[in-house]
Amino acid sequence: MRTLGRLLLLVVLLVVVTGVVFYERPLWVVMQETHFGLFLARVQSNYVLTPEGRVHYYEGEASTPGGGIPLVLVHGLADRGESWAPMMKRLKRAGFHVYAPDLLGYGRSPKPGDSDYSIATQEQFVADFIQSIGLQKPDVGGWSMGGWIVLKLALDHPDMVDRVVVYDPAGIKFDGAADRATIFHPNTPDDVNKLQAMMEPEAKPLPLFVAKDALRALQDGAPVNDKSMAAMQSGKDALDTRLAGMTEPLLIVWGSLDRLIPLSAGETMHGMVSKSELDVVEGCGHLGPRVCSGREAAATADFLKANPAPAGLVRTLTNMR
Repeated sequence: MRTLGRLLLLVVLLVVVTGVVFYERPLWVVMQETHFGLFLARVQSNYVLTPEGRVHYYEGEASTPGGGIPLVLVHGLADRGESWAPMMKRLKRAGFHVYAPDLLGYGRSPKPGDSDYSIATQEQFVADFIQSIGLQKPDVGGWSMGGWIVLKLALDHPDMVDRVVVYDPAGIKFDGAADRATIFHPNTPDDVNKLQAMMEPEAKPLPLFVAKDALRALQDGAPVNDKSMAAMQSGKDALDTRLAGMTEPLLIVWGSLDRLIPLSAGETMHGMVSKSELDVVEGCGHLGPRVCSGREAAATADFLKANPAPAGLVRTLTNMR
């Protein structure tokens, strides 16, 4: 009985400690769950040396001859490679060899204090990553700011990429763009929930302890996020006058409820690029690759495997897959 009592006490202590850790650092707990899920899916956490330093990335190799179709995924502002976890697992199963680096200044990649963290700087970073890994003309995908980065990469270095997929990308002017200047620099938990509502309109407000932890994380990343946002707001790397010259097949995936970057921007992009397809994901906001990964991964796989690449189509993705 004494042994049983000690075991019960140990269990109670573990539950209490786990509860305290989750209350104090819920995002850290969620991140550990994500890491474990990627481990179970055989998606590896790796590093590679590039001109910018020791860069962290995730790699998931398909269990097909040759390891699958190479695909590099680039995350957005205030984010990191782990956010691609749902897509990486699905695309790996679909026959892709997926790579998801942490951009310069984000995640576990270098954070040089003198960098401007502009789109041009991140474009060079992604180009260096592709070369350092030894890839030859991989497909590339980018989400939000990452979409802007891979579009610029395809325009500047068409010899480096094959097909391009973008998910709710930035990169061209749209109504309300100027209002986004400070949204990624919240000062209160309420500001965090306003950002959450912009990213995923149908999501419930975050519990206060979660919003506080998210606020800490965003404030920790503010030096890099602010520089990145300032560079984007400057318009220096805007693609409005360049997209018409894009030659690579392009898939544009957009959440119908995106309030951060509206669907109208995606429709404008589709009209600019003759070799593009626009897939509208019904009921999804800006966080499609995470929240609606089933439909978006399936659309991605269909487009990248199609021969020839689809062009000129507009599709509505309604059914979860």
